[in-house]
Formats: sequence, structure tokens, C-alpha cells
Amino acid sequence: MKYILTLFATLLLTTQLIAQTNTADLVKEWERAKAYTKEYLDSMPASSYGLKPTKEMRSFAGQFLHLSDAIYGFVAAATDEKSPVGFGELEKSNDENKASVTAKVMAAYDFAIAAIKKYPAAKLSETVKIFGRFDMTRELALSKCFEHQTHHRGQATVYIRLAGVKPPAEKLF
Repeated sequence: MKYILTLFATLLLTTQLIAQTNTADLVKEWERAKAYTKEYLDSMPASSYGLKPTKEMRSFAGQFLHLSDAIYGFVAAATDEKSPVGFGELEKSNDENKASVTAKVMAAYDFAIAAIKKYPAAKLSETVKIFGRFDMTRELALSKCFEHQTHHRGQATVYIRLAGVKPPAEKLF
């Protein structure tokens, strides 16, 4: 019986350590993404924040405000943290001021990082409904959000090149 209890305690402790490592890794990746996104925002001249490759597309600023709206929505749903902005509110503002947009985007990343840091890692395997339509684990919701922000940052590379600026080097690690 003592052996079984020891084995059970060891498995429980190991599971907790793995979960904690996953949270630490998530935070590290979000911090890297925040720094990389800031390089994108910094590289674009203020006069080009309203740049649209075609009239149907979002502006450069709109790409990042959309990215930020999604961060708030996904992370709030995944961590039960209340979003400080309404869904879609940032993009609807049509803000194209470099300093203001940068502050809003950085605030979205800060929200995500803080929410992930304090969220119990053991609960990341729970299922939630995202946007009232999609059932997935909390961890997968965070992963989908990360994929979404990467997609929009990647689109912004074209905007930066159209403005005649060299985009930041890849920041994979």
C-alpha cells in the first residue's frame, strides 16, 4: 500500500511539474511574440499606419487592432479573465496613430501574458466554447490565438515592404 501511495504521489507531482512548465513555456512564447510584434509596429513609419494594399483590405493599423481584439477575445474565453475592451472595439476605432495603436497592441499582449501567468495550468485541459461556436481545450484556444496573431503579423510584412521599409528579421527563438 505504501508503494502504491508513493507511486500515486510521484505521478501527481510529475503531472503538476509538467503543467507548470507548459505555462512557463506559454508565457515565454507570448513574451517573444510581443517583442516581435513591437518590432513590426516600430518599423512602420507613422505616415504609413493608414496604408492599405487594396481598398478592401485592412490598414496596417487595422491589422494590429484586429489582432489585439482577437487576443482579448480568445484569452478572456480561455482563462476566464474579463476583457477590458468589447469584442471588435479596437478595430472599429479606426485608430491610425502610431503611438496610440502601439500602446493598444502592447496592452493586449500584456493582458494575455498576465492572464496566462496566473491561470492554473492544470485547468488548461478543460473544454470551453470559443465565440459561442467552437468547443476546444483552453490550451488549444490559446494556441489558436497565437496562430491568429502570427498570421496577421505575417500579413503586415507586405505592408511594410509596400512602405519601402525592410521588415524585422524573423524572431522564431
